[in-house]
Amino acid sequence: MSTEKSSVALTSFISSLFHNFPKLLLTNLLFAVPSAVFFGIFWFINMITGLNSNFILFLTAIPLFPFYAGVVQVTSHMVRGEENVDVLHNFISGVKENFLRFLVHGIVFYVAIFFSYYSITMYTSFGKVNGVFYIFLAISIIVSIFFLFTFYYIPPMTVTFDISMKNIYKNSALMTFGEFKHNLIATLGLFVLFLLCATVLMCCYVPIAVIIATIVLALFFVPSIMSFIINSAVYKPMYTMIVKGDEKSKEIDRKIENRKNGIFDDTEETPKKNIADGFSDIEVDEKADGDEYIYYNGKMVKRSVLLKLKNDETPKGEQD
Repeated sequence: MSTEKSSVALTSFISSLFHNFPKLLLTNLLFAVPSAVFFGIFWFINMITGLNSNFILFLTAIPLFPFYAGVVQVTSHMVRGEENVDVLHNFISGVKENFLRFLVHGIVFYVAIFFSYYSITMYTSFGKVNGVFYIFLAISIIVSIFFLFTFYYIPPMTVTFDISMKNIYKNSALMTFGEFKHNLIATLGLFVLFLLCATVLMCCYVPIAVIIATIVLALFFVPSIMSFIINSAVYKPMYTMIVKGDEKSKEIDRKIENRKNGIFDDTEETPKKNIADGFSDIEVDEKADGDEYIYYNGKMVKRSVLLKLKNDETPKGEQD
C-alpha cells in the first residue's frame, strides 16, 4: 500500500513538473537577471582585491535571496495545484512582500554556508593528520545537514504564512526532525537533479562548453526546479503543521477559558460573559414599543435580547 502511494505521488510530481516546465523556465529567466548582476559584482570584487576567495563569492547569496522569494512564491502556487499561475505577477509580489525577511534569511544562509564549507574543509584536512578531528568533521556534517533541512522550510513558510520570524525559524528547526522522511525525499530529489546536471557537464569535452553549460544550468534551469522539488516534498506537511498548530493553540486557549469559568467538560461551549452575565439588575422598560438598541456593558444590544436574558437569569419565584 505504501509503495503504491509512493508510486502515485512520484507520477503526480513528474506530471506536474512537465506541465509547469515552461513556467519554471520563465521563472528562472526572471531570477537569472539579478543572479547574473550580483554574481558579476562579487566576482569582480574578488578579482580586483586579489583575494580569490569563495568567502567573497558566497556573499552573492545575501542580496540575491530576496529575489529567490519570487521563485518560491511561484513554485508554491504550482505545488498547491493551481492552474494558470501568473508567473510575472507572483514573482514580483513575492519579492516585494518578502524583501526584508528574505534579506535576513540571506544573511543566515550565508553564515550557514560559510560555517559548513570551511568547517568541513578544515576538519577534513586536519583529520588526515590526526584521526580525532574526524569526530569534529562528523559533527560539522550533522550541523550542515540541519541547516540544509531548515532551509527547506524557511522560504516557503515565509511566503505562505504571516507569522513572526522567531516562529518561522522555530517551526523550521522543529520540522528538520519532525518531518525527517519528507526531508530525505527532498534531498533525494535534489541529488537526482545534481546527477542530471553533472551528466550534462560530463558530456561537454571542451572547457568553454563546460563553462557555458554551467552558466545555462545555473541561471535557466536549476533554481526554480530546485524550489519545485523542495516544495513538492515539504509544502503539504509544513502547511498541515502550521494550520493544525494554530487550531491546537486555539483549542488550548478555549480549554483555559473554560477552566476559568468552572467548566471542565471541553465539549461545552465557553459561556459568553460579555452579554450574558449580570442582567438581573438592569432596568429595561418591558412595556415600551419597538426593539431599539440599548447600550449595555460596552455593547449595543437589542432591548428584546436584554429582556430575554434578564428573565432567564431571574429566579422563577422572583418573576412571580
